[in-house]
Amino acid sequence: MLYFPLLCGKLTPLIKFVDFTFSYLDSPTPILKSVNLEIEEGEFVLLVGPSGCGKSTLLRCINGLIPHLYSGTYKGKVIVDGEQVSEKNISTLATKVGFVFQNPENQIFMFTVEKDIVFGLENIGLDKEEISRRLEWALKILNIEHLRYRAPYELSDGQKQRVAIAGALVMYPKILVLDEPTSLLDPKTAYDFISTLKELNRSIGITIIVVEHRIDLLAKVADRIIVMDNGQIVFDGPFKEVIKEKNLHLYGITVPPIINLQNVLSESGVNFPRYSLDVKSFSEMVKKEVFKVD
Repeated sequence: MLYFPLLCGKLTPLIKFVDFTFSYLDSPTPILKSVNLEIEEGEFVLLVGPSGCGKSTLLRCINGLIPHLYSGTYKGKVIVDGEQVSEKNISTLATKVGFVFQNPENQIFMFTVEKDIVFGLENIGLDKEEISRRLEWALKILNIEHLRYRAPYELSDGQKQRVAIAGALVMYPKILVLDEPTSLLDPKTAYDFISTLKELNRSIGITIIVVEHRIDLLAKVADRIIVMDNGQIVFDGPFKEVIKEKNLHLYGITVPPIINLQNVLSESGVNFPRYSLDVKSFSEMVKKEVFKVD
């Protein structure tokens, strides 16, 4: 694994994998192999890699679906918020880790948006006043107050994703994990959705981990990118450092064109002081470094 050290000081990790290996019951080959990983509170992490490399499995380990619902064999530890996942039940972990599926219809099943959002709160026995307070907060922060009495089948895919996030957020989790949340969304809706995630990360400090193939959407919002292949982490570090690695295409990753252009210019002798994902900033560097215009 190629590791780029983060520039911030080390804190107690919110999520920690310690030499973790996992094989599904029907497979003799491990889907995760000796994974060591630490994620700190407040990070926005993008998890990428080719299909079948173990990304979704890694998410299931964080929220406890592995080992509690998916059978298999494992060794090592997964620790979330100071507690070992294998020793906690799913309902306890649901208050720490919110999960949003690739298809929101897999987790939206009540007759109205409001009823769906509060379902988890009612299950853990919160009083009506607290449920109402959390509901109003989630509706407001996700800008879906106008949808509260609508039936889920009336909603667009983007609206359904917001409802799914609201259902997770009302549990007040420290972590939100999302498995390819934009796969059903058009480009404009996907961009708005990712912007909402970043605002949640910024405003309430929630740790966000996203599995996503369309990495151009995350270029300006993710703090860190983790690249997986064949059950292992092969790159891990700040987004702007990892994204300029020349071998990312080997792992099925499409690098934004602006980064490819900077790689080509760098190979031809242009010495950029930094890599930029912003077109305006990049054009200013080109004028200065290529055309020598201040």
